[in-house]
Amino acid sequence: MNAEVNPRRCRMLGLAGSVALMTGGLTAGALPVRDALLPSSGRAALGLVCAYFGLVLLIAAWWWLGRAVRGPRPPTPRTLLVTLGMWAAPLVLGPPLFSRDVYSYLAQGAMVQARMDVYVHGPAQLGGPLATEVAPVWQHTPAPYGPVFLFVAGKTSVLTRLDMPAGILGMRLVALLGVGLMIAFLPSLARRCGVDPSAALWLGALNPLVLLHLVAGAHNDALMLGLLGAGLVAALGAMPARAAVLVSLAALVKAPAALGLLAVAALWSGALRGRGRTARAAALTGAVALATTVVVTALAGTGYGWLGALSTPVSADNWSLTSGLGRLSGALLDGVGSGLGDLAVPAWRRLGLVVTVLAVSWLWLRRAHRTRLGPVYALALSLLAVFALGPAFRPWYALWGLFLIAAAAPDGRVRRWASVGSGILALGMLPSGSPPDGAQLTFAVAGGALALVTLWWMFLMSEPAVLPARTRTAS
Repeated sequence: MNAEVNPRRCRMLGLAGSVALMTGGLTAGALPVRDALLPSSGRAALGLVCAYFGLVLLIAAWWWLGRAVRGPRPPTPRTLLVTLGMWAAPLVLGPPLFSRDVYSYLAQGAMVQARMDVYVHGPAQLGGPLATEVAPVWQHTPAPYGPVFLFVAGKTSVLTRLDMPAGILGMRLVALLGVGLMIAFLPSLARRCGVDPSAALWLGALNPLVLLHLVAGAHNDALMLGLLGAGLVAALGAMPARAAVLVSLAALVKAPAALGLLAVAALWSGALRGRGRTARAAALTGAVALATTVVVTALAGTGYGWLGALSTPVSADNWSLTSGLGRLSGALLDGVGSGLGDLAVPAWRRLGLVVTVLAVSWLWLRRAHRTRLGPVYALALSLLAVFALGPAFRPWYALWGLFLIAAAAPDGRVRRWASVGSGILALGMLPSGSPPDGAQLTFAVAGGALALVTLWWMFLMSEPAVLPARTRTAS
């Protein structure tokens, strides 16, 4: 029996999941210290079950909606954006989820306004109730962000007058501005790369990682990606100088966006004529980026300490593939009494950085010789390499590459793996953002299992997402 997915029912299923996730977050989310419950309390446990129940429903709704996008009558971009708005609305109104970084942003913004050097001191230097909300592991860590974001965080702290709920809402509005830019430029970027806009929106905007970490978590990666998308559209639209400015602004939010300057230079080179055009394009891109950096840093008043703070992600407290291998190697070396265990993590991280540089270089050399690998697609794969091999691993970092894969990758294996990986990574953290203990892991699994049973029962009883072909519902 042929079957067709009903986008409207996917929308309602995802909305139910989003509401359940927000409701669970009220007791199990990344709450202010004064409101947080002990993880062992009954309300926190029930909230964790509810949150993971909603999370699995949301992922299932997104996955089924993807089948509709690939079907014979895909939903229009407008339909997808309405769906995104409905799924995001409960998360906008709820508490921070999956990370306490929003408190770090507010504390760093307050430090900027107090004229403290955020590139030397951590939030502990600020003191007071705001600093106590920052996760202990980051209390003494300098800010790893550029002057654009710190300027925005500083102004947000002034406008909200350090009121906690207002500050969280303010930072979430900044993140929503970034998501809005992503949505605004993603369809245009996809068209220019020969990708269906609906498919791009499904993978790049309705992605659970966007909802969980950019909307609910209010991460500044949203602003970085929004500016990066705007810059790439400008570059593809034969406005390379404007593109270099926008991509530089994205890099002055978070440094990984600087790789976007490679794409700008490659596209600028194509617009030039004569010998040495690649070198001229690189020089012009570098000059615009340098001028933008100097002007913005002067206006922000934060100084150039952010250049030294770029090493913050290499701190001992960060986890990644390379640090995990380093810790395992260190334990083995200590077990045999070699005395070299302390060297394992730094060695693996340096190896990871070297492999990242080699992978990025190979991708761009391949792009130079194979026109099928366009600049945006090469950039997407480069950012994924940074995510996978870099010194710090966070689920939302995957969006650096996924956003551009959604816009530029052709149909095939890469898009399939990107969607599968998104679903897996969406399950990778607790709503509180803390490492799980055994009891919390049990409650999370119970919530997810309950969602699977519910989906199985709904599918058998009423088939809410997949309908027989003879009863097709228009999207």
